[in-house]
Amino acid sequence: MGVRAESVMWDRLLSLSGDSALSLQGQIRERLVAAILDGHLPPGLPLPSTRELADHLRVSRNTVVIAYGHLVDEGFIEARERRGYFVREDAVREVPDADGGGGAEGAGPRAARSGGAIRWAGRFRYQLGAQRNIVKPADWQDYPYPFIYGQFDPDLFPIADWRECCRQALGVMAVRDWAVDAIDGDDRMFIEQLRTRVLPRRGVWATTDEIMVTIGAQQALYLLCDLLFAADTVVGVEEPGYPDARNIFSLRAGALVGLGVDGKGLKPDARLDGCDYVYATPSHQCPTTVTMPLDRRRRLLERAREADFVVIEDDHEIETRYAAGPTPSLKSLDRDGRVIYVGNLSKSFAPGLRLGYIVASRELIAEARRLRRLMLRHPPSNNLRAAALFLSLGHHDAHLRRLVHVFKERSEALARALARHLRGCRVSAHEGGSSYWVEGPPTLDASRLAERAREAGILIEPGEVFFMSAPAPRNYFRLGFASIDVARIDPGIERLAALMRDM
Repeated sequence: MGVRAESVMWDRLLSLSGDSALSLQGQIRERLVAAILDGHLPPGLPLPSTRELADHLRVSRNTVVIAYGHLVDEGFIEARERRGYFVREDAVREVPDADGGGGAEGAGPRAARSGGAIRWAGRFRYQLGAQRNIVKPADWQDYPYPFIYGQFDPDLFPIADWRECCRQALGVMAVRDWAVDAIDGDDRMFIEQLRTRVLPRRGVWATTDEIMVTIGAQQALYLLCDLLFAADTVVGVEEPGYPDARNIFSLRAGALVGLGVDGKGLKPDARLDGCDYVYATPSHQCPTTVTMPLDRRRRLLERAREADFVVIEDDHEIETRYAAGPTPSLKSLDRDGRVIYVGNLSKSFAPGLRLGYIVASRELIAEARRLRRLMLRHPPSNNLRAAALFLSLGHHDAHLRRLVHVFKERSEALARALARHLRGCRVSAHEGGSSYWVEGPPTLDASRLAERAREAGILIEPGEVFFMSAPAPRNYFRLGFASIDVARIDPGIERLAALMRDM
C-alpha cells in the first residue's frame, strides 16, 4: 500500500476473522473505529485507497467502499477530492483533565495525591465475596462431558425463527412503537403474550396491571426482597434450595429458616408457621427436581392462610413433564392473593436474554414498578418486542415441543447410565426438568470428585452449596443434561463412575 502504510501496522489493525459474527465490511468498520478511538490512527492520517485496502485484505472493493462510506457518514473519516480518505481532525473528542487543571503538575487522580488510596472493604455494607454461589466454568462448552444445569445449547435454539423476529422488531413502525421511553412501563405486546399465551399454560390468569417484566427471575427476587423484607422479617427457604435466592434474601431479611424437603417437595409442617414469607419451587424443586403433588400444594396454601404468610413461587424451569401433563402452578390454586408468582423464559429462550416476570396483586405490581424505575426504569423494549413476536408467531410453542422431546431422550439416557454405572448412588424421583439430583455414598466428597472430574473433561455440580445448614452434607451432586449431546451421556457417566471407584 505504498507510503501510506509506513506509519501503521495495517496487518495488525485490520486483521479479519472468518469466525466473527460481523460481516467483512462490519469488521473493517469496527477495526478502523477502534484504531481511531484508541489513538493508533491519529487525526489527519491518510488511509489506503479502497482498491489498495481491498487488495491487501483480499476482499471485494465494494466491501471497502461501503465500510468507508459508513465511516464518512458517522464522522470518523473524510473524503478529500482527488486526495483520498483521511482520519477527521475532530474524530476523537478531547478527554478532560481529571484534576480540572491543565498542567503536568495537576495531572493524575486526586486520590493518588491525598495520602493513599481509599480502603473500600470498610465501606461495603455486605461482604458478598463470602457468600457461597454456584460456580460454572466460563469455558464449559470446551469440555466433552458438561453435566451442568441451565446453560445454553446452541443446537437447540431456533436461530432462524429468532432472527426473523428481530428483523420484524426493527421495522420502521415497530421501532416507533418500542423506542419511546416507557418510564416504568413494559412493552404492551410482550405483556399481552405473557397474559394470553405463557401464563395460561401454568393455569395463571392475570390482567395487564398484575404483571411486571424483570431482567430475569433473579431481579424479580431482588425487587421483592428490597420491597417487602425488613430487619424483623422471617423468610423460610427450602433446605436444600436455590443458593442465589438464599443469598439475595439474606441482604434484607432478619432471619432465614431452613424448611425441610422430601420426595414430594417442600414439607408443609409447623416450621412454616413462624415465617412471614416462604420461598418455594414446587414445579421442579431446586435442586432435587421433584414435583410437588396437587394435594400438598393445597395443604401449603391452607397453611399460608392459617399462619398468615405469603408464598413466593419460583417457577424457575419450563414445565417439561414427560409422562404426564403439566401440574397447575401454586398461583393457579391461590384464591387469597397469597402467592407471588415469579417466572422466566430464560430456560426456553436463552439465558442471555434475561426475560423474567412477576405476577401479583395490582397494588404490589404498582409499587414494584416504582422501585424498578429507580433501578433501571424498564427492561430493553427491543428485546421484549422480538420476544413478543417469537411468542405470537407460535415459535415458542414449537420450540417447547422440540425441547420436551430432546430432554426426554437425554433424561432417559442419563437414567440408564446412572442405573448401569452408579449403582451405589440414590437418584431423586424425576418427572421432568433438565437435571438429576444424586446422593452418593456417605463417605463421598462431591467437591473433590468435581475437581478430579473436571481434570478428566467432566463437569458436575457439587451439592454442598445448595444447603444452608452447616456443616452441609458433602455427598450430593447435580447432573444437568440440557447442554450435553445424548451420545456423550453414557461414556461421561462411565468415566465419572471410574473416578468415584478410584476415590
